Amino acid sequence: MPTALSSVAVPARRRFRLSAETRGIKLMLPVLLLLVLCFLVPVITLLLRSVMEPTPGWQNYAELLGSQTYVRVFFNTFMVAGVVTLITLLVGFPTAWLLAILPQRWSRLMFAVLLLSMWTNLLARTYAWMVLLQQTGLINRVLMTLGVIDEPLALVNNLVGVTIGMTYIMLPFLVLPLHATLRAIDPSTLRAAAICGASRWQSLRLVLLPLALPGIASGALMVFVMSLGYYVTPALLGGTSYMMLAELIAQLVQSLLNWGLAGAAAFVLLVVTLGLYAVQLRYLGAGRSEMGGR
Repeated sequence: MPTALSSVAVPARRRFRLSAETRGIKLMLPVLLLLVLCFLVPVITLLLRSVMEPTPGWQNYAELLGSQTYVRVFFNTFMVAGVVTLITLLVGFPTAWLLAILPQRWSRLMFAVLLLSMWTNLLARTYAWMVLLQQTGLINRVLMTLGVIDEPLALVNNLVGVTIGMTYIMLPFLVLPLHATLRAIDPSTLRAAAICGASRWQSLRLVLLPLALPGIASGALMVFVMSLGYYVTPALLGGTSYMMLAELIAQLVQSLLNWGLAGAAAFVLLVVTLGLYAVQLRYLGAGRSEMGGR
């Protein structure tokens, strides 16, 4: 009798699982439709225009990767994105660690300041940096008053101004995920390392940094990818002599009406972004799951 009941119960459980999966698929249909219409269709259209305009072929990609001017734009883009990511890491890691170990009252206050700067209008923040970094701006005047420099530094209309402005804007996007990772680390782990004779540098290098690696990787990837496609800050602080890829795409579309070449540039940027994400999943996803399982 129990065997007969179990044989009846198994198909019933299977039917229940199938019905649950069917309901789940039906609930996902609106989201899938939104993703297809808003993301997949534009990407496919962009790819088609890059190989079909003005004539069918790969001439847009050949021109994009063969022209010294466009290669220079790619170099500027990746160089600035890499430098901004590195500086943001150097500034953001101590900031996130400070937020993690501060008393709750002070941590909330610093978080409020961080989020307030993040919520302020991007254009207003970029114009504020233009005022601060210009030759008669506050930074140059303070440095000249202190005797550090004899004449104003050129901090705008070059890659220096772009790097400074973008680092300031990208900082919250690294601090937030990194802070969550650091808060999840058990403080007793660092105390145990100190008891075992580890110095502060050894505790940082051998204990804290490996445990914080998932947050560092996710924050750095977010900053790097966002820096690759940033438009407003490079356009205002960099000028035409130091053009980046987003500015090039905008100029190709708005001024030159060259949709084929603009589509090729945008598709190359998309491929690079997806490649970086795949690398993170390949080499850091497994490590994150292993650390979570220990």
